[in-house]
Amino acid sequence: MTNIILFEDKSNMRESLKLLIGSEPGFVLTAAFPNCLQASSHVLTHRPDVVLMDIDMPELSGIEGVKDIKAVSPHTQIIMLTVFEDDDKIFESIRAGADGYILKKSIPTELIGAIRNAAIGGSPISPGVAGKVLAAFREKSNKRGNSSFELSKREREVLELLTRGYSYKKIAASLFVSVDTIGSHIKNIYSKLQVNSASEAVAKALRLKIVDDL
Repeated sequence: MTNIILFEDKSNMRESLKLLIGSEPGFVLTAAFPNCLQASSHVLTHRPDVVLMDIDMPELSGIEGVKDIKAVSPHTQIIMLTVFEDDDKIFESIRAGADGYILKKSIPTELIGAIRNAAIGGSPISPGVAGKVLAAFREKSNKRGNSSFELSKREREVLELLTRGYSYKKIAASLFVSVDTIGSHIKNIYSKLQVNSASEAVAKALRLKIVDDL
């Protein structure tokens, strides 16, 4: 069972998401809050597998909420759920520690897939947002060399698929290996890149153009 909590200030959106998540087998929406003023406390109380976090909320932004949650529970998976497609919001969210970035206009099946992806360690990103992230990081990195970090060819293939938002299971299927094998590759990638999460690995890969020429 995937335990989910939601931070969303608009009541109609909260109710819509409650209905969507509640109708999905294997999902339970444990709690929903109109702000993230006590986000870290709520996470420690409910111990969710996945947090859905709106960005634009009163008093404290969702980006600050992400920082508070990651400070007390760094392994909690957080998906930003937002109407914003501008670069600054995207990058601020990634720097804060968000594990995914899904637009509110996404179809329900995309959101459900994103939650499942995040729950098993993936980094779900709406396709349009992923394109913006890739383009911007490449632009900012055009004066940097292509750092390999001594990744093997297969590790770079795994990392490239991770930057596309693939789950471990989907990466395994794409490369015709077991999920356990992908887990081992990802542990090696984390060690070589000196990161602790999929979102950090993706951000570093894009920033330093590690997967640029795959």
